[in-house]
Amino acid sequence: MRRVLAAALLVALLVGAPFLSIAQPAPGSPRVGVLVLAPLASRPQQWEALRQGFREQGYVLGQTIALEFRSADGKVDRLAELAAELVDAHMDVIVASGTEATQAAQKATRIIPIVMSNTGDPVGAGIVASLARPGGNVTGLSLVSTELSAKRLELLKETLPGLTRAALLWNPGNASVGLKAKETALAARLLGLQLQLFEARAPADLGAQIAAAARARADALITADDQFLSRERGKVAGFALAHRLPLMSEFREFAEAGGLCSYGPSLPDLARRAAGYVHRILKGAKPAELPVEQPTKFELIVNLKTAKTLGLTIPPSVLVRADETIQ
Repeated sequence: MRRVLAAALLVALLVGAPFLSIAQPAPGSPRVGVLVLAPLASRPQQWEALRQGFREQGYVLGQTIALEFRSADGKVDRLAELAAELVDAHMDVIVASGTEATQAAQKATRIIPIVMSNTGDPVGAGIVASLARPGGNVTGLSLVSTELSAKRLELLKETLPGLTRAALLWNPGNASVGLKAKETALAARLLGLQLQLFEARAPADLGAQIAAAARARADALITADDQFLSRERGKVAGFALAHRLPLMSEFREFAEAGGLCSYGPSLPDLARRAAGYVHRILKGAKPAELPVEQPTKFELIVNLKTAKTLGLTIPPSVLVRADETIQ
């Protein structure tokens, strides 16, 4: 019983840790605000990686640096208020996760440096002037990788050798997703695939659009992920499975929710690297002159349980490259 209680306590501490502000540091130590749209509990590994990044830079959390987390729990309209809180609290740097959080922080301050930990298309969204020279007070990590959409389609075609038609589910209301849609369409043409786009702006659209993709005889469903689709990943995966559509997504949460596979940037790795940006800024570097970096670590997740449900056999060439398989 003691072992069970100890294990439960450890899990609670690991999951709950991101919700807590680090203890008061020594006077004069920097304070870093972290602004997040999604619930913190949805990606605890990401926030542990951020803290690990600060440890790698030589900081002692709660002694030589303090982190203040603010989560909007998935409610976009709360971001402005939370960003204002961090500005009023005189943070030395703000780390923003996602396009919406970065935009909210930028609207709240043009003075406090802002580090993006994972923004979709910062140039297209008007957050920075260019990746090489951001200008202003924002820099950090972008999710954009020019080869990512093509690689995802290549993996899907290798996983499903008979693939000829694919459906892309995307949210046109998110400007940063437009680049993903264009890249996916170009990649499909190069691979000789027919690609049809299906728009989903609200949860009520998901069932109808995925059903329409099935009626269009799509062999598979691809998502152009954003915060909206990520929040609704359970519904997306469920509808796809109900229509027997293999689902390929960008982030591992979709595969964990029942999608067939996912391939995309490692969000924990991006969070860890964001700490390095904060460190350089605290040492005097100007955000306007720090180039925005792209992802360098990607992960392939394959859900073998879903493959079995769909009657699919994953080729060994795909399995050998998988970073993780879900049984």
